[in-house]
Amino acid sequence: MLWPGTLIGAGAGFAIASIPGALLGALLGQALDRRLQLQSWAQLRERLGGRLALRNDELLFVLLGRLAKSNGRVADGHIRQARQEMHSLDMSEPARRRAISAFNRGKSGSDRVRSYLRLLKAQPHAAEGMLRACWRMAWADGRADDAERELIELWGKWLGWTPQQLKALASDYVQERKPLANRAGAYQDALRILGVTSTSEPSVIKHAYRRLLSRHHPDKIAGSGASPAQVREATERTRELHSAYTLIRERRDFR
Repeated sequence: MLWPGTLIGAGAGFAIASIPGALLGALLGQALDRRLQLQSWAQLRERLGGRLALRNDELLFVLLGRLAKSNGRVADGHIRQARQEMHSLDMSEPARRRAISAFNRGKSGSDRVRSYLRLLKAQPHAAEGMLRACWRMAWADGRADDAERELIELWGKWLGWTPQQLKALASDYVQERKPLANRAGAYQDALRILGVTSTSEPSVIKHAYRRLLSRHHPDKIAGSGASPAQVREATERTRELHSAYTLIRERRDFR
């Protein structure tokens, strides 16, 4: 791991007072690295430019914002998916504000995220969760285009994933079924899936959707030690719930 402040401090100290100065400079530089969370030269350049270090949750939404904007336009589905990720993470209001800011920051594409992602190699579960969220965002508008796929593959490489691992993960999110709205009796199917009726209040429908989504979310299933097949089933169930809720909301005209 590279500690830029430590190296700069040691070099400056050596130039001023040889070995004793290098030791003192390294200690001071290390303290600076820890205070500013500097672990790469890229992060040092960001701090010098006035940008604060990204927390893991902020990094996630920077990536999601970058994906949403990769085609030049952020679709409504991308916004809904970002909100769903916040809900799934059970974010507090301050955390939601940070996430929204990070999402908007990600749309600019100006952040260097390579050093942050490389640090996550030591946290396999966090790395997988981040990649899964990225695939959900890529499919939020109904298709994952080449630009989105290339970004996720690059980020996966920086996270230490092999092409085979990334391909296997991507297969969990390929939309093979026709959208719910294209099936006969779609509206009635959607009501049945959420366990509500055509006369249910919007608040009741929202509560049913969120409750079922929390129960079947693939990240929650994966965290409980489920098999890959169970995770794929949960992913499909989550997609079905989202399609059902979207259809009901559009038919009933509520937000």
